[in-house]
Amino acid sequence: MPIVSISLTKDFLKEMDELQSSEGFSGRSELIRAGIRSLINQKADRENLVGAMQCILLITHEEGEEHSVTDIKHEFDKITKSHLHYKLGERKCLELLIVDGKATEIQELMRRLQVSGEVDNIKLIRT
Repeated sequence: MPIVSISLTKDFLKEMDELQSSEGFSGRSELIRAGIRSLINQKADRENLVGAMQCILLITHEEGEEHSVTDIKHEFDKITKSHLHYKLGERKCLELLIVDGKATEIQELMRRLQVSGEVDNIKLIRT
């Protein structure tokens, strides 16, 4: 199996080790493989969206680290019917977007948010 190196902050590594322990993963590599499998499955789910649809997007991110998230949301104003911003604790924010548009537009919105580097979580809820 090929070896891949990654750089992580100390805080992220600590959270990863706690997750490994609490969820019973045999090691860091298995935890990382599980995370990658989850992303692959999310991508497959996103690619299976077709036609016109209405859905809810739940997004979490660090407060003050959402500049590209805001820019991306503005680019998709045409399909965003409502938006709610809610502060979670000291440094986290929750964004709730109600979107109505073509599956291809929603897929692109989600893809752009996912790769922005500022989103902690993104969840699509189909209506």
